Amino acid sequence: MNKFHITRRGFFKRLSFVSAATGLPIWYLERELAAADAETVKSANDKPGIALIGCGGQGRGDAANAARFGDIIAVCDVDDNQAENAVKQFTKKDKKPDKFNDFRKLLEKKEVNIIVNGTPDHWHTLINMAAIKAGKDIYTEKPLTLTIDEGKRLVKAVRDANVILQVGSQQRSDRNFRLACELVRNKRIGKLQHIIVGLPTGPREGPFSPQPIPAGLNWDFYVGQAPYVEYNGKNCHWNFRWWYCFSNGMMTDWGAHHDDIAQWANGTERSGPVEVSGKSLIDMIPGGYETAAKFKVDYKYANGVTMTVVDEGTGTERNVVGNVKRTPNGVQFIGKDGWIFVTRGKIQASEQDILETPLPDNAIRLYKSDDHIGNFFNCVKSRKDPICDVEIGHRSISVAHIGVISMRTGFKLNWDPAKEEFIGENSKEANLWLAREMRKPFTYSFIG
Repeated sequence: MNKFHITRRGFFKRLSFVSAATGLPIWYLERELAAADAETVKSANDKPGIALIGCGGQGRGDAANAARFGDIIAVCDVDDNQAENAVKQFTKKDKKPDKFNDFRKLLEKKEVNIIVNGTPDHWHTLINMAAIKAGKDIYTEKPLTLTIDEGKRLVKAVRDANVILQVGSQQRSDRNFRLACELVRNKRIGKLQHIIVGLPTGPREGPFSPQPIPAGLNWDFYVGQAPYVEYNGKNCHWNFRWWYCFSNGMMTDWGAHHDDIAQWANGTERSGPVEVSGKSLIDMIPGGYETAAKFKVDYKYANGVTMTVVDEGTGTERNVVGNVKRTPNGVQFIGKDGWIFVTRGKIQASEQDILETPLPDNAIRLYKSDDHIGNFFNCVKSRKDPICDVEIGHRSISVAHIGVISMRTGFKLNWDPAKEEFIGENSKEANLWLAREMRKPFTYSFIG
């Protein structure tokens, strides 16, 4: 047996192993591997200068990934301890990245070509807008924004300045999710009828009392545009997610991922639903975490598709995976002729033929990326839109934002995705939630 046959046997053995582990069909893996050479990652230049703003674990992870394509030459955080951690991580042969505590000073560095934005949610937009003004390309963590108004401003700014912005919704660069969306778009389960999005159940803890501000943390700068709150040890760093002044909880934290996939499969990634009705299912503890821990939000799209977003600890009678009392983390697509369930590392269907029968040559094919940050760097060079561009990121998180507004107001609402505003009954009050007042001096004038 010659070397070619040994290699080929090993190739198919590997395909079989990956297929068994992930549920991905062999025909799809063959197609993906055959096209792999087309996605050779190239940077904008030999070694672009990369700066990290927001040096927590997620930010440092993103920067380490980006460092495959360039050099981390600057880091910034309002917590000097986190900035120092980043300096240590990205020091090479005694060459340290420059350290900043004010991102505006960092953006003055001409050597910085690319910004990695790993800050808490309420800082994403201002920092991204400042980076756009400075002519930098941006890889930003999700959720893209804290409000609908922020998203509209950001979309316009990116388009006007012709910068590249990739939102860190990395599931778009995952084969399982892309296959699921392609199968749904090609009506492999018949006409799509209903989508179920399962998100993690949020924490319910408290109350918390004010605590001394840790040395090295500029708390006023951390709070930024949000209404000022006292530091309590549970409203900073990872736990910012559970406070409405900084975030919108699991609805936006994980919703940014799964709502994006739902929109992609439904063909509405540049639009959105037309109706929303949501409710929090458990009272939060006064003085404790604020964002909804358990929730159920129902949506309707103009094409007739309905969608339910629910936490894992809550069930829905339409679950096709799991049971009526508990919803699995992931996205269920229910069609006239079957269903598909996809989550990280796994794809399932009501019938194996749904997955195993190859799509025809003339089938709808979606944007292909197997390396999310790599796709960003390719687009920095080509100046083409990345797989999760600013508008897609905005529209995906808008689904979550209007769901949160419905929950917090108690209204069933009609949404106009073209005008990006509520219409009809209760719209006047609901539209007040599309933007929020920014605490001075952390307004848009803060960035010039």
